[in-house]
Amino acid sequence: MRFLTYNIAYGTGSPGSERGRLLTTHRYLKTSRLWLARIVRFIRQQSPDVVGLIETDLGSSRTDGVNQVEMVAEHLRYQHFAAAKYGPHSLLRRLPYLQYQANALLSTGEIHEPFQHFLPHGVKKLVLTGESGGVNFMLLHLSLYYRTRCKQLRHLTELVPPGLPVIIAGDFNTFRGSTEIQAFCDAADLRSANAAHLPTYPSWGPRKELDFILVSPQIKILNFSIPDTELSDHRPLVLDFELDN
Repeated sequence: MRFLTYNIAYGTGSPGSERGRLLTTHRYLKTSRLWLARIVRFIRQQSPDVVGLIETDLGSSRTDGVNQVEMVAEHLRYQHFAAAKYGPHSLLRRLPYLQYQANALLSTGEIHEPFQHFLPHGVKKLVLTGESGGVNFMLLHLSLYYRTRCKQLRHLTELVPPGLPVIIAGDFNTFRGSTEIQAFCDAADLRSANAAHLPTYPSWGPRKELDFILVSPQIKILNFSIPDTELSDHRPLVLDFELDN
């Protein structure tokens, strides 16, 4: 099987430099559909069985009401499951733009038992879960704040199903380095597919490893890659794997 995870920055594209980032913040208010079309082409070229999308828009005025998850799923013929990444009682769910900001799981096969869990700490609380192809997928986007991330990871340990094939992926925002998640990996019996700790952010000159694919012992890693593409400010991660029987 092939799994791809990608923080697509709501289809706003890549500014290309730190200075460019400051000069193009308006893209978060209105974005061209061309970026999402390019992302769709990229995903099609990779031919993943399961996709985890971070920072996708469910139909705000930024995209002129276009639900990006539904658009990707329709073009690539995927099943899909998406949810807003803020807690169900958060005020952010009532604000323009923010109420449509989401994460999504997509699969060529059926997504069994899709569920949205909300962590007790942080603003971005969502953990999407679902089983496809015999693998339990968990998709998340952790807090920007170190102490909050630590609390989120401690709680996340309790959610990992023991003894089952598990893949946990997303944007962990580990600005202090991958050592931030080591205690979590040890407690949940997980390892990173990115054994070389290659950086994933920013896409135009990666310096930090913020994005991860973590796998349980039942997952046999066949190949891992970080495609050199600048369709977002993050780079995508691609894992080829099989179940180790």
